[in-house]
Amino acid sequence: MPTKRNDVSSAKRSAGKRVPGYLKNLRGLSSWKQAGEWLRHRDIEDIECITPDLSGIPRGKMMPSSKFTSNTSLSLPSALFRQTISGAYPEETGNFRYDPNDGDLKLLPDLSTLSRVPWESDPTAQVICDIVGPKGEAIEYTPRNVLKRVVGLYEKKGWIPIVAPEIEFYLVAQNTDPDYPLQTPIGRSGRAMSGGQAYSIAGINEFDELIDDIYEFSEGQGLEIDTLIHEEGPSQLEINLRHGNPVELADQVFLFKRTIREAALKHGMYATFMAKPIQEQPGSAMHIHQSVIDAKTGHNIFSKSNGDPSEAFFAFIGGMQHYVPKALVMMAPYVNSYRRMAPEMACPVNNAWGYDNRTTAFRVPASDAAARRVENRLPSSDANPYLALAASLAAGYLGIVNDIVPDSPTTETANEGDVDLPRSLLDAVSLLEDEPAFAEVFGAEFIANYCGVKRGEFETFMRVISPWEREYLLLNV
Repeated sequence: MPTKRNDVSSAKRSAGKRVPGYLKNLRGLSSWKQAGEWLRHRDIEDIECITPDLSGIPRGKMMPSSKFTSNTSLSLPSALFRQTISGAYPEETGNFRYDPNDGDLKLLPDLSTLSRVPWESDPTAQVICDIVGPKGEAIEYTPRNVLKRVVGLYEKKGWIPIVAPEIEFYLVAQNTDPDYPLQTPIGRSGRAMSGGQAYSIAGINEFDELIDDIYEFSEGQGLEIDTLIHEEGPSQLEINLRHGNPVELADQVFLFKRTIREAALKHGMYATFMAKPIQEQPGSAMHIHQSVIDAKTGHNIFSKSNGDPSEAFFAFIGGMQHYVPKALVMMAPYVNSYRRMAPEMACPVNNAWGYDNRTTAFRVPASDAAARRVENRLPSSDANPYLALAASLAAGYLGIVNDIVPDSPTTETANEGDVDLPRSLLDAVSLLEDEPAFAEVFGAEFIANYCGVKRGEFETFMRVISPWEREYLLLNV
């Protein structure tokens, strides 16, 4: 990971003092003693102890750095992981607002994630935490632990899953009234952009000062951007991350979303990861590139020694075809997510696969044998990255262990015509619940809790009357 240019102060450099490596590196801490030195070295005053909830929203506590290193016990109510995006507690998951049994769960900081919060005016740090019970046991229905569980299944087979996410998002003008459609922000040209700007360098340059801040904020946290492009929609950007460990990459997406929102606010606009924020414009995806490495040899198990695709490669694709539609609610978690999955909107609407075919759900990019991988193009950018990666990797894992044979690859346009995927949130919830293999890979408690929350969110959505209903029903029915 890159280090921030000013991590070692000029005073220390001029004094010629040798600075330990872990004080320079933002991702190299392994002990509380090192963490304390790291914080003192940067004069950190406050630290944010954060963890993703079911929606991927950072939850946690802020405290003085002196308390953080004094063995203070950190806890959160378990209700936070049974709450809808609107803050409600569905009866199905327990009305924890008035429940005396809403016990505390412990925040266990992962010191390897300790980094600065570069947009804060006062010296502030952040650390991502796992959620454990009173005896230190992992709480299986929390997102980071769900992903760790799936990665653990690979490890038991002697495999190492590798992922590389690509996250799309829109920049939009600030909008304080949710009844009004979102508008494209004004860039440096003084004009709002139109669509059709895919891979436009001029489109990126419209917001060059904001993008400079995204790079600076990212560097300050040890986050590494591989590439940044302008996507097809107006003011729609995409950030590609380097490939690596799934938990580390989920952490990066978790922090990138926060980083990009903060950079946008600094420049008087919003960054949104809604799957379909603007009518008649393309939705935003979180494509996931996946491969699997043999832990002993370091070789990609998707390729044979002669470079041909292996049986495991095809079985992985077979698993994606069979199980991803059943786990889609973990990759498309909201009512709005299913608006993105419409024909002729540059989004897959089926479970087809093909070689370098961007109209399929599962694309095999052109590569050499060592880099052979499968890209899952179905997840939307509104997904919790921990759950989307867990669902995608679990589907491939089940394909390999069950030796599932995929369909033949298609060379045709596959994202037109009928939609061969769940079309609604409730349909997707039912598919997740009805697949018996998921209880083992995700945990039965997670599935019950997650599905209850999603049904609660749907009921909240159904209480809202949309402009479409007022437009076509008010005076006509």
